[in-house]
Amino acid sequence: MEKSWYVYAKKADFGDISRRYGIDPVTARVLRNRDIIEDEDIRLFLEGSLEDLKDPMGLPDMKKAVELLYDAIREGRHIRIVGDYDIDGVCATYIMYRTLSVCGARVDQVIPERIRDGYGINMRLIDEAESEGVDVIVTVDNGIAAMEELARAKSLGMTVIITDHHDLRTDQEGGELIPPSDAAVDPKRDSCSYEGTRDICGAMVAFRLSELLLSRAGLGKEIWLELLPFAAIATVGDVMPLTGENRIVVREGLRAINEERDRLNPGLQELIKACGIDDRLINSYHIGFILGPCINAGGRLETALSALKLFLCDDRTEAAALAGHLRLLNDERKSMTEKGVEEAIKTVEVHYAHDLVLVVELPWLHESLAGIVAGRLREHFGKPSFVLTDTDTEGVSKGSGRSIEAYHMFQGLQKQQELLLRYGGHPMAAGLSLRTGDIGELRLRLNRECSLREQDLIEKIWIDAPMPISYVSERLIEELEALAPFGNGNPRPLFAEKGLIAYDMKVLGKNKNVLRLSLREEGRAPLQAVMFGDAQRLYEEIKGKERIDVLYSPQINEYNGRREIQLSIHDIR
Repeated sequence: MEKSWYVYAKKADFGDISRRYGIDPVTARVLRNRDIIEDEDIRLFLEGSLEDLKDPMGLPDMKKAVELLYDAIREGRHIRIVGDYDIDGVCATYIMYRTLSVCGARVDQVIPERIRDGYGINMRLIDEAESEGVDVIVTVDNGIAAMEELARAKSLGMTVIITDHHDLRTDQEGGELIPPSDAAVDPKRDSCSYEGTRDICGAMVAFRLSELLLSRAGLGKEIWLELLPFAAIATVGDVMPLTGENRIVVREGLRAINEERDRLNPGLQELIKACGIDDRLINSYHIGFILGPCINAGGRLETALSALKLFLCDDRTEAAALAGHLRLLNDERKSMTEKGVEEAIKTVEVHYAHDLVLVVELPWLHESLAGIVAGRLREHFGKPSFVLTDTDTEGVSKGSGRSIEAYHMFQGLQKQQELLLRYGGHPMAAGLSLRTGDIGELRLRLNRECSLREQDLIEKIWIDAPMPISYVSERLIEELEALAPFGNGNPRPLFAEKGLIAYDMKVLGKNKNVLRLSLREEGRAPLQAVMFGDAQRLYEEIKGKERIDVLYSPQINEYNGRREIQLSIHDIR
């Protein structure tokens, strides 16, 4: 896909910020580029702690939810948690189950099976709850769109508490549609007065509810702090913006994972070992690309209860076996995904190259992998992408979509709801099911009614500052690393320099996916650099060029006791 480079042009007195906070002007500029401007914002970004989290009572119906649960615990009523099968749902379910258990509740939990049940609470689960004498249903990471299902639960006399973070459905006038319930805790509601970050994941909603419920039960913060790593893992895994309170929770959660490794949940410890990273400093990358996919693998290929069982397990031998199984499932998932991506790209190139919204059928693909393949399609073509697979129900297809910033995917589906059997999601991601025979019509309408322009499809790469590589120092790198955790909303700082001399290039790696080279400015000492991707193609592209422009992030490479500055190359021109 086509790319354009842009340099942030946000203004501030970088020298003044540098002097007052004792940081390099480059670091000050990076903060300004993240819209960290006011003194209090800078303090929170650099030094914020859990004490800075805002009062969770500002979340809609939070007080009702706490009192309803506290009364249900005292009365010995049967509480059932209904979670979701992804990393956010698993972590939210664990947080809520652990909280209610230590409060003395009569509680159990269910997580819908992706293939049999689909997303969220359903009629089968409602009927099952009635037959098993459930008095209170608590949804986590789902429920805010379950109008008919929760209406049935209420008609059967159950208390219903929704905890969710997804967008609400609206009526024709744009008014909110809230399912029948006794409390609906969702930061996306119009009535939300929460002063903290409203763009939080389902596990964070559960985490804030946990804090209040534990306090209401007269318990200290020790249990709540034990749950912190799960709120952090879910926040990264569900790709929430790592700003504001999300950033604080992820940073403090990572600190707990790294500094209190021996006191971590036994299942989480064993998963870290099974992934071969028990001797490393865990950061957001390890959650997003190593631990998170393993947690998700159970819900994709078998059942999410595999991951939940791991976190509820106290026996280390059993936990090690469960963690190893999740690792094997994830390896299988990766192989299946690669095959799906390859076929999807070919399908688009042959049949839908001119579509602005991609809708691809892969009937054979495991439906749990549709979202991953859609995400890879979006990355490859720079277009909103849906991938649809066959289901066990004859004549019905199910799939997932991943979007770009310029296209609100949930609203796009909402306009076509008469074609859909079910749908839900966010601006950037959505799930849907429809009759297989309607896929062609959905593709036609999505493309006919979208307002995307060709320029919307050009990937914009934002550069924090043009900076000579000779300016890079270990101290600057340490300052920049203090801005971690990096991820959505807080990308790793990116710099650019024109006209560098490239030489001493080598293609490395078993899959020929690493290019190592030396870069230098005219008359300056060289720095080592690495770039990942199709290394042979990159080698041929650079070979023979007198000068290249580069986008890079500086880092420290430690090897055999040696430390040296190394540039990680993001893009070349």
